[in-house]
Amino acid sequence: MTEATLRELQQKAEELYKNGSYLCSEAVFAVVNDYLGQPLPPEAVCIASGFPVGIGQAGCTCGALSGAIMAIGLKYGRRGPNQDNEKVLSLSKKLHDEFKETFGSTCCRVLIRDFTFGSPEHLEHCVRATGEATKMALEKL
Repeated sequence: MTEATLRELQQKAEELYKNGSYLCSEAVFAVVNDYLGQPLPPEAVCIASGFPVGIGQAGCTCGALSGAIMAIGLKYGRRGPNQDNEKVLSLSKKLHDEFKETFGSTCCRVLIRDFTFGSPEHLEHCVRATGEATKMALEKL
C-alpha cells in the first residue's frame, strides 16, 4: 500500500468520526472492511458499535484500538474452530503495543482525562486516535 493510500484511508476514518457518521471503533472497522473488499457486508459495522468510549462508555479499552483489533481479525482471524490463531494474536499485540507507545495508554478514561467530554479538544484527540489506529491496523495487513 502506498503512503498516499494509507493517508487517504486514515483521513477517511477521521472524517467518519469527525462528521458523526460513526464513532471511533465503527470508523476504523468500516474503513478497513471497505479496504479489504468488504469480507463482511457494510452493515456488519454493528459488531463494532458497542466499543466506543471505552466499551459501552465504561472508559476501559479505547474504542479506536478495539476497532483496529477487530479489523486485524477481518484479515487474519480464525474462520472456524481449531484453526491457527498465532498471526492474529501476534499482530494484535504489536498493534496494542504501538498504540500504547503512541498515546501513553490504551484506556479511554486515561486518554481523555485532560479533556471535557464532548469538547472540541476531546473530539480532536479522539479523531486523531481513530485515524492513527486505522493507520496502525492497515500497516499490519
